[in-house]
Amino acid sequence: MSDETSQEIATKGRSCRDGLQKCLDCYPKGRLERILTYGILVILSWSVPWAVVGEDCLPGGNIFSLVVLIDCCMLAGFLVGLISIPKIPPLPPLLGMLVCGFCLRNIPVINVATDINPDWSSALRSIALSVILVKAGLDLDATALKKMKGVCFRLTLAPCIVETVTCAVMSNLLLGFPWEWGILLGFVLGAVTPAIIVPSLLYLQRLGFGVQSGIPTLVIASSSFDDVFAITGFSVTLAIVFSQGGLGLVVLRGICEVLAGIVIGILIGIIQRFVPGAALKTMDRERFIVVVAFGVSVLLGSKQIGFPGAGAMAAIVQAFVAAMSWGERKDVVSARVGTAWNLFEPVLFGLIGAEVSVDQLSSQPIGLSCVVLLVGLCTRSAATFLAVSRAGFTTKEKLFICLAWLPKATVQAAIGSVALDNVVDSTGGDQELYKQLAMQVLTISVLSILITAPIGAACIGMTGPLLLIKDSDSEDQEQELEVINDGSSSKFLDQQSDVEQLN
Repeated sequence: MSDETSQEIATKGRSCRDGLQKCLDCYPKGRLERILTYGILVILSWSVPWAVVGEDCLPGGNIFSLVVLIDCCMLAGFLVGLISIPKIPPLPPLLGMLVCGFCLRNIPVINVATDINPDWSSALRSIALSVILVKAGLDLDATALKKMKGVCFRLTLAPCIVETVTCAVMSNLLLGFPWEWGILLGFVLGAVTPAIIVPSLLYLQRLGFGVQSGIPTLVIASSSFDDVFAITGFSVTLAIVFSQGGLGLVVLRGICEVLAGIVIGILIGIIQRFVPGAALKTMDRERFIVVVAFGVSVLLGSKQIGFPGAGAMAAIVQAFVAAMSWGERKDVVSARVGTAWNLFEPVLFGLIGAEVSVDQLSSQPIGLSCVVLLVGLCTRSAATFLAVSRAGFTTKEKLFICLAWLPKATVQAAIGSVALDNVVDSTGGDQELYKQLAMQVLTISVLSILITAPIGAACIGMTGPLLLIKDSDSEDQEQELEVINDGSSSKFLDQQSDVEQLN
């Protein structure tokens, strides 16, 4: 073969390779690439379980219904997150997830949620609850907790207690709730949601509103403590409701369950100070696995041994105690737990929405339930205004704190169905009456989310610039304002998405 022929063959070979490379470089990019990626993930979310269990992943099966519910709720949450209203922080995706779950239960033809096994639904909700309780424990600031006094202490306790008492009285008068069930409902509704409050306050803080008065710091710090207090009160009341015996013994048992949960949580947290050890190269990963596994174990295990009030406290305390010894590394573990929560969020809110049936709603006094909720919110606002009095705030700033202290979402979804799950697992008491009361608690919890979450987010975003004083001396805040006005706020949105993992 001549040199010219060889050179010609080599040239044709290079041309073929170049042409093939150009074809390979023509793969979808940008938005189309993301759409194709998510489409493949959706297909795999069904095909992998189908390959394992077979028929249960076909239409009408339990796992098929779960896959459809989770995928649709994730899509609904994404679409709600795209809604952009000027001067208002983005709406929380949980609203879309909740509504999607409700639709998949009640709209004919697409009501696949009716095929979900109740035992699976209860177990998945409990696991999701344990994840967010662990997240709450990790995010508690020990330094702030030591310094929590005065206005922060009052803001944590007073509004929650006042709303709880108000809801107990109103539900007893209007809905015929027994007093212990009314208090249970009050503690469910008494918690605010960091999922909305924290991103919204950070949004205003970065614009310089209320920074000099310290309002964003005060409200953000108090929101986590408020949730812990409400969950503690809920745990005690839950133990009282489902305990048998005289009132004195029942109250004592409820208190003992919470104390037992604290002791167990401290012991487990101390163990995690030493195991997993710092010598492991993948220490953060092992800590994440262990702290979440302990949280799931104590929450579900407490139900198995008949002490449901101890599990929630143990899950929070063990994460808090363990994190105190981890130093700055606790933020890494907390971020991993936040990632896990992103996976469980559509599970929890989708299943909560799917628990509410139109047939059951038609037999319940929805109007009176809304009255109970709204009266509770009014008294909560009054208590909030008094709690922040004599703290150096102006009247406008006090009004803003009242509005910022209204949104409810995550805690209501997490514990709103716990009473219903306990009715299913319990054997004592009037089962039919308990089931009706638990269903009403769940319904009012869902109503509180649908009413207060979007209104609260809108109120914070719209009234913040009107009621708070802007720090005009900060050049960095001015630059942030210009960046956001130019539509280049990607850095802020990334940080905001990290904060939203508090839910």
